[in-house]
Amino acid sequence: MEMQDSASETVAGSEATQTVAGSDATPTEPQPSYVKLAMRNMVRKRGTSLKHFVLTTLGLLGILIGLSYLTR
Repeated sequence: MEMQDSASETVAGSEATQTVAGSDATPTEPQPSYVKLAMRNMVRKRGTSLKHFVLTTLGLLGILIGLSYLTR
């Protein structure tokens, strides 16, 4: 019984640490990589990322079609 109680306290303690620390890394943990932070940010701001992707794609297609029209 005591083993289960200590295990649940450990899980609860780690959850509390994560909520208090938030996105800040503790000094003993390595800093999250730039790619990991960027991916996390893209997941949080899904609509903005999709909008920028669509605008970039349309812009690139517009440039390529415009250049092909001008140089035909």
